Order: sequence, then structure tokens, then C-alpha cells
Amino acid sequence: MKTDVENLEATRARLTVTVPYEDLSSAIDSAYATVSQQVSIPGFRKGKVPARIIDQRVGRAAVLDQAINSQIDSLYRGAVGEAGINPLGRPEIEVTELPAVTGPLGGQLVFTATMDVRPELELPDFSTITLTVADSEVSDEDVEERLTALRERFGTLTGVDRAVETGDFVTLDLSAMVDGEEVDTASGISYEVGSGSMLPGQDEALVGLTAGKEGTFTTTLAGGDHAGKEADVSVTPTAVKVRELPEADDDFAQLASEFDTLEELRADLRTQVASDRAGNQAVEARDLLLAHLRENLEVPIPSGVVDAEIARHLEAEGKPEGDPHGEEIRGETEELLRDQIILDTISDQVDVQVSQNELLEFLVQQAQQYGMDPNNFIQAAGQTGQLPAFMGEVARNKALAVVLRDVTVVDGSGTELDLSEYLGSEETDKTEAEGEESEESADSADSGDSADSADSADSADSPDSPDSADSADEAEESDDDESSDDEPADEKPAAKKPAAKKPAAKKPAAKKPAAKKPTATKAAADEESASE
Repeated sequence: MKTDVENLEATRARLTVTVPYEDLSSAIDSAYATVSQQVSIPGFRKGKVPARIIDQRVGRAAVLDQAINSQIDSLYRGAVGEAGINPLGRPEIEVTELPAVTGPLGGQLVFTATMDVRPELELPDFSTITLTVADSEVSDEDVEERLTALRERFGTLTGVDRAVETGDFVTLDLSAMVDGEEVDTASGISYEVGSGSMLPGQDEALVGLTAGKEGTFTTTLAGGDHAGKEADVSVTPTAVKVRELPEADDDFAQLASEFDTLEELRADLRTQVASDRAGNQAVEARDLLLAHLRENLEVPIPSGVVDAEIARHLEAEGKPEGDPHGEEIRGETEELLRDQIILDTISDQVDVQVSQNELLEFLVQQAQQYGMDPNNFIQAAGQTGQLPAFMGEVARNKALAVVLRDVTVVDGSGTELDLSEYLGSEETDKTEAEGEESEESADSADSGDSADSADSADSADSPDSPDSADSADEAEESDDDESSDDEPADEKPAAKKPAAKKPAAKKPAAKKPAAKKPTATKAAADEESASE
């Protein structure tokens, strides 16, 4: 196979791929076998129809169509790897030359693949970058704030007979009206006044009310069928309570911790705050580094990928193409794509490898954020093909941490900080990699010694194993899916069908997009975004 690359612009490229007949012969033989199983031709049993008869009755072009479409995905992937480019989204594929449709078998397949690509970036020397983060000194006020938060966890609510004040806890009833029509009601809601966790304007309306007295305010609804509409809301507190905190003494220290005295508890809280501050410094340094790269790197943005992501976003929200909301999110979409391009470039430069443990830890964290059982979340991610995207996210985060090790990070006083506890080091990376390899080796040894493994080997030699062309295609397609990474380029290319006579019998449903005849006008294929 020969691949020629034409750079159309910084974020656009076209591959011209030439595949000799010899490289397609096995796929063409499989296609003949498949068609032979499907057509009904007098004088021949199904599966026993010679290739020359299929050429006469069905047309060789139809066979080539099936063979090419069974291989176009792997051919495209191979061409991308040979060209050394990083596609974004789905390509537009057009077949420009088919192997011999008549006469002796031979010739070649030629197709073009036009796609958005990740632009080439010249990363800076990270050792020349200095970032300044906030100081991590812990004051007595910081410790008292942490102690107060702990006391609040052990506080009790007591009813009071007075008007509502900021910081009170109330039980309230709500009713919302839009254009004079009641659209929503709720009762018995517990709410901390001043938290701002419900409707804008609600805190101001509550302050000064007594239990049973109604207040009103106007706000914009944030959810439901009337989201975005202005509503008149009535709010009535039915109970007013204050939180009483336990005394900060030795008895409380024994109740809330493993310590016997309040001073020991305070010392531990100081240590906790200091640890949190140091961790926050590492997070701040990471964010500052990404901001520095955004500001100092020229990153061309593939407009086609942005348009595709906006279209998908609108579709998910049930909005039509061209809805004004699309332009509202364009800037944010471009920023997300810019960050991904930067981080993917870094990941390639430092050759980040994601271990199974790192991916598993990330998936568990994601499951917790969504309030899902980790096992169910991981299973769902696997079924929907999202694992490569999650692995890509882990790789980007890890890559940024790796290059941050070379950056000089100082606090407000100019003191250089050691963040290796949070960023790791080459030594810890090596140790983790060796540990993972040991686990995999142990698992392989256990698997090889098991009786099940022997049974599996026997079944592999079983004459009942499927040898049909359909099974081979399905196995190849499965392997392709499993080998994909997070790049949208790994989505299957939509190829255009070459002109062909239809087989006399019904063709099987194609699992891969069809190719189009060489003379057809190119139509833009649907593109998939990189920021998924």
C-alpha cells in the first residue's frame, strides 16, 4: 500500500491511498464466498457458485463493492499510521479507481481521504517557565474555620419564634406563576437562608418573614419545561430554626475525633489545612501552566470539528440546526478543542502511557461524580465505546503533570516548591509501571495454568468454529474497535460506494459505510468532534 499526503492547510489534509490487487485478494475471495452463499442461480447450490458465474449474473463490481467496504476502515487506519498524521473527526472518503471490473483479475484500488487534522505545535522548553502560586501558610483563623465546620457537622437545629435571618434554616413552601398560570409548586423544602442554592432573589424575599407569612419575588426559572422564563414566585416559611454548635472543648474533641484534647485536635486540623493548601498549589500550578500555553502557543482550530460538535450539542438539546444557541457556545467549544490539541501534543511528546490502575481510578472518580455504582458505570462506558475517550482524558491529565515537573513553581515569597508528592517523578512512574507489569505477568501465568485455558485451546481447534467470510469480517471489525484510542479519527470512515449491479439476492446489511463510484461528486461526510 502506498500513501501520499497533501497538506491542504494547517488543520486539513488529504491522503491518496493506492492498494494493489494482491493486498485485496483475500478480501475479494471472501466477498465471492459471501455472495455465493446469498444468490440463487439455477444449476448451482448456494455456496458453490463459481466466481465467473457471479461475475456474469451479479457483476464483479458488486463483489468489489463488498470487499472494499469490508477493508476500507483498516486501510484508512493503516494509511493514517503510515502518513504520521493525527486526524480529528471523520474523513471524507472517495474511491477514485477500482480494481479490474471486467476481464482478468488485477488492477488496483485508489481512494482519497480528506480530513481535519491536529495541527503541529512547537512546544516550549518547560524548564524555562516559572509559575507563581499562592502561599500555603496556615493561620490561626484557617484552623478556627476548619474547627467551626467540624462543629457544624455536630450541630443541632432548634426552632425560634422570630423573623428569618441570614444563616437560619427554614422549612418553606414555594409556588411559581408564569403569565398568571401556576407552573410549579413545592412544599416542606429545607433550606439554609443565604446559601443561594435555589432561586435568585429567594434569600432576599425570605429575610424578615416570620413563620406562616408569605413573600413574593420575581426570578428566571433555571429548569423544567419553563426554563428561561420569568416567573412570579411566592415563598412561605413554615418553620424557622437556628443551628446550635457544641462547645469547642476537650469533650467535643473526644466526640468528633480520636484525640483527647482540643489542642491536639487543633494541631491535626492545622496539618490537614497545610496538606490541602499544598495540594491546591499543585492544582493551581497545573492550571497556570495550561493558561501559559494557551497564551503563548499559536493553535489553529479546525472549524469543521467545531461545527460538528456544535451540531451534536444542538441535536442533544433538541434544537434545530442554526439555532442561535450554537453561536453562544462556539467560543467555549473552540477553547475546549484548543486545550485538547495542546494536551494531546504534550502527551505525544512525553510518550505518556496510561496503566489499567490509573484508568480504573479515573472511572471510579467519574462514577462518584455521577452518583453511579462504579461497576455499572464502567460497564456502561464499555458498552457505549467511551473507554478510549476516558483513557485519552487520563493521558492528557498525566502528560500535563509530567511536564509540570520541569517547570519552576514558587510561592508568593519566591520560595521554590517541591510538588513531587502530587506530580510524581520518573522513579515513581517506573515503579508503577513495573508493578503493573508484574500484575499482568501473574495474571497471565494464572490464566495459562488454568484448566479453562486448556479447554479454550481445545475449542480453538474445534471444527465448529465459524470460518465464514461474515465471521471473519466481524472479527476484524471487533479488533479494529478495540484498538481505537480517544481520537475521533478512530471513528469508521464513511466511504462512497462504487457503481455496481445489485446481486440477484438480498445483500446482507453492511456494518461499514459503503464506497461511492469514482465519478460521483464528493459530499461532505458527517464529522465527529475531538472534544467528545
